[in-house]
Amino acid sequence: MNNRRSFITGVKGTHLSNKEVEFLIKYKPWGVILFSRNLINFNQIKNLTRKIRKIFKDDKYPILIDQEGGKVNRLEKFISLKDLTSEYFGNIYNEDKKKFNVLYTLFIDKTCFLLSSLGININTVPVLDLRYKGSSNIIGNRSFSSNLKIVSKIGDVCINLYRRNLIGTVIKHIPGHGLSKVDSHKFTPVINKSYDFLKKNDFKAFKAKNSLFAMTAHVIYNKIDPTNTVTHSKKLINIIRKEIGFKNILISDDLSMKSLKYSIKENTIKAFRAGCNLVLHCNGNLREMRIVAKNSPKLNSFIIKKTSEFYKNIS
Repeated sequence: MNNRRSFITGVKGTHLSNKEVEFLIKYKPWGVILFSRNLINFNQIKNLTRKIRKIFKDDKYPILIDQEGGKVNRLEKFISLKDLTSEYFGNIYNEDKKKFNVLYTLFIDKTCFLLSSLGININTVPVLDLRYKGSSNIIGNRSFSSNLKIVSKIGDVCINLYRRNLIGTVIKHIPGHGLSKVDSHKFTPVINKSYDFLKKNDFKAFKAKNSLFAMTAHVIYNKIDPTNTVTHSKKLINIIRKEIGFKNILISDDLSMKSLKYSIKENTIKAFRAGCNLVLHCNGNLREMRIVAKNSPKLNSFIIKKTSEFYKNIS
């Protein structure tokens, strides 16, 4: 593990190309993330995850997916979850907590069984962003609720259920994406709320969460740091560490998203300088992947320690 680098990479297709194999061997990313373009059917996915792990000779090598349910369903080619949104479960929780406990436990248990069977051991859930009327639909029904207490409580339930099923979680988008008026995949959201408001609302949803991983929001909090998105802001990451109290591995959101206005190289360097532990690059573009890799340091003792904790808690 010591010779791996502090980045997570995507790959282009359903099978590793020779160049991708060479890339993984040479640069040794901390983990690999899979998307719909990589996933066709059960056997193909299992073969892909086995191939990745064979390269690293590590049967617990981190392989991630963004499998929330609802519109974020990377396994859409062979399972439909369009109605099982976070909002759906949030509404059930609000109406009937016993019914929620049965249905949500079933949903998480079955999701985890499927992911484990496919060779995937980290899911980038739960979304702990609050839902706000008039905000961009990029979060929308991916949020459990506009109610802080409901979001926080279901977040705890989600993390604990995944832990019980031996799969890692990534809370997102810390310290809150819900107020964004635009989609950070395409534009840079700028949030103008005061620090006091954020501390009592959006930021509070992320407090005391027992997850080994968190993903940063590519948003600007104008009253705290008017220049940098969270991913590139020492001030905001200091708040994540000290005010919110997140002490584990902090992962950037995708460095190729349009919210970040610099080159891939600068986006990578700035994320590490701000305090991200790992950076995420998703699009499978080999030229960009090499730039991220070359500008990502080897794992430090903190990441190695926390990764060892993750290995102890997964199947």
